Order: sequence, then structure tokens, then C-alpha cells
Amino acid sequence: MEKVYWLDQIKLQDRTKVGDKAFYLSRIMQRGYPVASGFVVSAEVLRQFLETINSSESLVADLPDSSLHLDVANWRQLQLVASRLRQEIVGATVPPQWVSTILMAAREWQTKYLILQPTLSVSNIPNTVGNISGLLEQSFCYCDENAIALGLKRIWSQLFRARSLLYWQRMGIDLQNVNLAVLVQPIQNAIASGSLQANSAGWTIEATWGLGVALTRGEVLPDVYYIQQETGIVLERHLGNKILAYRLDDGTTAADQSLLQSVITDENTGLVTYLVAEDLQKQYALTESNLQQVIALGNQLVSELGNSFTVQWRMAEVDSVSQIQITEVNTPLSTIPNLQLIKGLGAATGRVTATAYVINSLQKPEQIPQGIILVVPAIAPDWLALMHKVVAIVTVQGGLTSHAAILSRELGIPAVVSAKDATVLIQTGEQLLVDGDRGEIYRLRESKAGNGENQEINSPISAFSSNHPLVSPHLPMIATQLLVNLSQPSLIERSQNLPVDGVGLLRSELMLLNILEGQHPHSWLLSGRRAELLEIWTQQIINFVRAFTPRPVFYRSLDWRFAEFSSSTHTPAAAPHSILGDRGTLSYVTNPAVFELELTALLNVQKAGYSNLRLLLPFVRNVAEFTFCRHKVEQVGLTQVSQFQLWMMAEVPSVLFLLPEYVKAGVQGISIGTNDLTQLLLGVDREQGQLTKIFDERHPAVMGAIAQLIQMAKNAGIPCSICGQAPALYPEIIDQLVEWGITSISVEPEAVERTYQAIARAEHRLILAAARRHISQP
Repeated sequence: MEKVYWLDQIKLQDRTKVGDKAFYLSRIMQRGYPVASGFVVSAEVLRQFLETINSSESLVADLPDSSLHLDVANWRQLQLVASRLRQEIVGATVPPQWVSTILMAAREWQTKYLILQPTLSVSNIPNTVGNISGLLEQSFCYCDENAIALGLKRIWSQLFRARSLLYWQRMGIDLQNVNLAVLVQPIQNAIASGSLQANSAGWTIEATWGLGVALTRGEVLPDVYYIQQETGIVLERHLGNKILAYRLDDGTTAADQSLLQSVITDENTGLVTYLVAEDLQKQYALTESNLQQVIALGNQLVSELGNSFTVQWRMAEVDSVSQIQITEVNTPLSTIPNLQLIKGLGAATGRVTATAYVINSLQKPEQIPQGIILVVPAIAPDWLALMHKVVAIVTVQGGLTSHAAILSRELGIPAVVSAKDATVLIQTGEQLLVDGDRGEIYRLRESKAGNGENQEINSPISAFSSNHPLVSPHLPMIATQLLVNLSQPSLIERSQNLPVDGVGLLRSELMLLNILEGQHPHSWLLSGRRAELLEIWTQQIINFVRAFTPRPVFYRSLDWRFAEFSSSTHTPAAAPHSILGDRGTLSYVTNPAVFELELTALLNVQKAGYSNLRLLLPFVRNVAEFTFCRHKVEQVGLTQVSQFQLWMMAEVPSVLFLLPEYVKAGVQGISIGTNDLTQLLLGVDREQGQLTKIFDERHPAVMGAIAQLIQMAKNAGIPCSICGQAPALYPEIIDQLVEWGITSISVEPEAVERTYQAIARAEHRLILAAARRHISQP
């Protein structure tokens, strides 16, 4: 067990590791809704635990690789096997270092009690399978090593109890496809708990006294409220039969207990069962004020989840104020009729329904309709103008750092990549639901929306929304600079108000595609249009620089793999099908005319009075290439502005050996490009979605290279930024980046808010750890 997954850092690709319950809670939490802090012990930990039970007589010795075929019709055999499996799991020893890791994380909360909740994800799940969360039960435990170890084993063992095994068999689910993780959260006593069930017909709110255990176990009839969603008016209310309730043993005195009539305490969990006093049985569990809190929360969630969802909640009293917390979120897609599912990789968040427009070739079309879902084998950067017309993207090829994924995240539209056979299975004109969070495409066969009008079910929430609950006027101060990656002028107005220190990566090639009219810059020069291109190019850069003044804008000069721009004319020759070609600074050496024009445009920006421009050189292979570029920069006169800086991307592995030489040659800072660094270190083309498991920026070789680059930059006295997709895709590595001393992190606009919070958490942990060390010193 290497780590735990914090709710505020869980990403799209972590879903199978953390399970659906934790994944949906993390989505809601990261958008600013009231969810208790928590972390997940991943499904992989259970697999590792089962491997430790290696007795030759053990039934679990072959799990999870064994599918454990049983004759479930033989009830006696099923009970015996289930009992034996659970005994072996509960009797085994959880490695102490695992428990220590969990306990250390839990101690941040300074709580006496924890709640452990099973969180399941089932891959290759049949369409007929319903909600499986009710198969497994939550567990309460004290915040100590023995209790945590026992609580984990109790959760894990439920996977193999008789009713679970019966369910897997009857539904045709192979155990190898069942991923069981455990969500760990602090728990405190609640005034009331319940649920809100929303659908287009109206809302139903249920509530009972205390923790929600009695409701989950069906031991009470809850209070029921029927709500008109449009107005929030309570249409009906019915008093339930709430004799039994649950709370935690918080040392209530005998005088206090007199109100409870009867108390039973579970010494293993600290959970107290009590009979509710008669006068309370005659009262509604929710005061009018608390009921309105639940209704207000539901109204907010409609914008996130659509009109059909179920939310579990509890109401606690904090400093004499009632506060609501979400404990579970479900958005059952089974409520949408006639679905057919296509799986891929979720590359850009959000859900939307619209009409499919299928393109079966890699050739860019001249035009596409407005407001469609584009289904295509792959997307090259020169498709950018078309992407402004679509509401979602589905590609057959590509990974999480492919052009389709990066462009979709910047444009704020849902995307699913590596969706096998999507262009064959889907037809133009079909209604689709694209879920960028889950990496799923649903074909709505008999949808009422088939009249050509787009119906947005749950569009991605813009990180720039001023009325969104996530945007806080009281953000914590952070020392690590947070920057934003941009390329589209349409995003300037919304991005300039984000809590960022500037633009860490202005992708010039994507910015320029908006103005090139489908032609390579070289063809503009050959046709005598140099002055026209220079003027347009200059103005495009000024648009960004002016908006962020005085904050720095790191302009990355052109980095085109020319084979990707087959639709452009007069494209210099490059090796066919090459993932590298003569991209980056090598193209400047072989054909300097366009680079010289680019530098002139930068100079014009300076002459217009802007001094916040920085130049970032891409894909530098050797010191000679950098020196060539530096001389060009000096010749054009950019260095005469004292604030100007010349940086380079650290993405070619040779930089790990040559950085001191680059610094001697004049490099004033580096920005780590994790996308190219990863593919070159691991030998994996990032555009190939089927290699996603291999293309992992968290690979020890990649993380080791990043750590080395940060340390080398510190030794050389230059700043080190990171602008690849790694921090946005895997926020958990931000802890390490901050600890190693990264000076700035640059991410897409949609990832700014969660990255800000992750940086704040990482810095807080470092400060807390330093304080603890100081206190422990004699």
C-alpha cells in the first residue's frame, strides 16, 4: 500500500481505484459542496491483502484471480464457503505499515471515531445491473490501529458473504471485475439524517433522528416530505415512526441519558443504540430551518446532477449552528431509457446530450454543424477551429494527454477518448449522452430529444462561474505560484479573474491556428504576406499580455509536429508518421525565417509597452540549439527589456544531463513538460489510448526525473515550473512537487481551483510537519 486517495484530489482516472461512492463524493466536494474530509484505501489494497493469505488450505489463496464459481443453488454449500472466506479474512493480519499509514492520515482530523464505507466499482458491468451499493454496509470504529485493522477486514469480508456471492453469480459478474475500496472519514453525532430523492415528478425527503444507521437498516419509518421542486413548497408531510436511533458514545452523562429511556453500546465500535424519548417521537426530526437547508442543497445540486438523483445527508450541530453534510450521491443512469453503453477514457469533465456527428477519416472536414457531439478517429491540433462548434468530443484513439483531451479541457467541453469502435457503432444523427467523468457514451435509441434540439443533462461547470459555490472569497494564501495554460482568446476574459499569478504556458501554435486560414506560416511568407501575418500575430499576443499585466505571460514559441497539420499548405517536409519530426527548436535551426518573424512579433509587443512577456523555447535537444535561439533573441533586441526572461521546456530527457550546460549558455528558468518527458522516458506514444496504463506520469522513472530537475534548478539558482498535464491529472503528486521545491505549477483553467486547494493543503502539511519536529526537539 503506497498511499491513500484524498477526496479533494481524486481524478477521473482514479474511479476504479476508489469506487463509485467515493468518486461521486469527490466530484461534489471538489465543486464546493459540503462533504466531510476523507480518503480512500484503494481497491488494489484488498487485492494485495488477499495475496498475503497464501496458505495452501486457504480458500482465498487464489483470489482475486479466481472467479470462485459456485453452485449458488446449493444454499448449504454457499453458506459454508461464504463463512469460511469471511473467517479467513477477519482472522488474517493487515500489514502494520498499512494501518500506520491510515492512522497517520486520520489523525489530521483529531477525531475519536471513524466511519469506514465500502465504495464499489464493477468493470464490464452488464446493463441490467442495478444499484449494488446496498450489498455492503458501513462500519464504525475507534481511531486506533487495532480498530482500523478490524474495520477494514469487516468491510472486505462483506464482499464474500453469501448474499454478495449469490448476487455476483446471478448477475453474471466475475469477481475479478469487482473493485472494493474503503472510504475513511471522521464521524460525529448528528441531529438527524436522511435522504433527498429527486426526479422530474418532484422531490421526496426522508429524515430520522440521529445517525442514518436506523434508516439504512430499515429499523424505522422516517418522516417524509413531498416537495415541489420548482418552488420549494412542501406539498405534504407525514410524521414517521422513529422509536430507535443511533449515536456515538460521547460520554453522555446519566442525567442526559434519562431522556433516552434505554441505551445499548457496542464496545467494539462505540456506536450507541437508544430508544427515542416519547416526546421526540411525536416531533419531526427536521426543524423548519433544517428542512429548508435540505431543500436549498437540492436546488444547488440540480445544476450539477440534473433532475434525477439521490443524496444521503446528515445534519450536525457545530458551535450551536446546524450544518448539513452530504454522505452519498447517486445519479442512476438507469432512469434514462433504452441506453447502449460504449466505454472509453474520461478525458474532460462534464455530461451532455446532443446529436452525434461521425467522421470516419482523419481528414479534417471543411465544416461541421453547430452544437453537435463530434465522433472521430482522432483529432489533430489544426481541428481547433471546428472544436469551437461542438459540445462534446468522442475519439477512437488517444490518451489522457492527447490533443483531443488537452483541447477539450481547455475549451471546457466533455470528452471521452480511446472509445473503441465508436465511429463504427455510432451513426450521425443519433442522440448521445457523453459522460466525461465516467468515460462513457450512452446511445439514446428512442430519445424524445431526437428532434434535433440539444438537451444538456449536466454540462461541465465552468471554473470561472462567479455564482458557483466553489469560488471562495477567502482562499488561503499559498507560496507556490499557480499559473494557467491558455491558447484561446475566447477564454481570456474569464481566465484573467482566476486566482493565478500569470500564464505559465501560452501555446502559440494553437493560438495561431485561429488566424492562419489553414496555411502554414511559411506559405504566408512565400506569398508576400509577411507584414500582414506579423500584424495579426502581434495583436494576438497582445490580447493575452494586456489582460494579465503585470502578471507574467510565458509564451512558448511554435512547437509543431508538421505531420499533424496535413491540411495546411506549404508544410515543410517531415518524417511520415513520426511523433517527433523536426519539431521544437530544431525547426528554427533548419528554417529560421518563421522563428525570426515570431521574435519580431514579440518585440512589437514590448514596443507596445508591455514588459511582462517571457519566452519559453520548446523541445530543446541540445545546447547548440538553445545557443542558436538565444543569439536570435539578442539580435532582435528582446533582452533590452530588463524584465524579459528566456526559459526552455524540460521535456527531452537529455536535459537531465545537460541542465548545468544550458544554464551556462543563458537559460534563466525551466518548465517541465511532463507529457513529452513521460513518453520519451517510457517509450510510449501518448496518443495511444490503449497504452494508458503504461503512460503514467507517476511512474518512478518520471517522478525521479522531475525530482532531479527541481533539485538541479535549485542548485543552479533558477526557477523551475511544471506545465504538463501531470498535476491536473494526478493532484496527489502536488504534495511531492511542493516538498521538492517547485516554484510554480501551471494547469488548464478548469483545474485551477482544485490545484489551488491541493497546493494549500500540501504547504499546510509541510508547515505542520516542521512545527511538529520543532516541538519534539528538546
